[in-house]
Amino acid sequence: MAAKSQRPNGRSGALSSLNVAIDILNLAKEVSSITPAKAAFGSVSILLTMIKVCLLFLCDETLQVHTLPGLGG
Repeated sequence: MAAKSQRPNGRSGALSSLNVAIDILNLAKEVSSITPAKAAFGSVSILLTMIKVCLLFLCDETLQVHTLPGLGG
């Protein structure tokens, strides 16, 4: 029963990698003195944050049951 409540290593690993990448991009944005680079770092950081949020919603079993009726088992 306890094994079902744990998250798979793949998803938690992907989320932690996304968090690290977002933190690095935010730091690079703050440190950079070149305006176009700041804009690029900020844009990519926002994009990765959106991917992270989508990943959280798509991997939630409860949401999948509600969005895909009949496929929840």
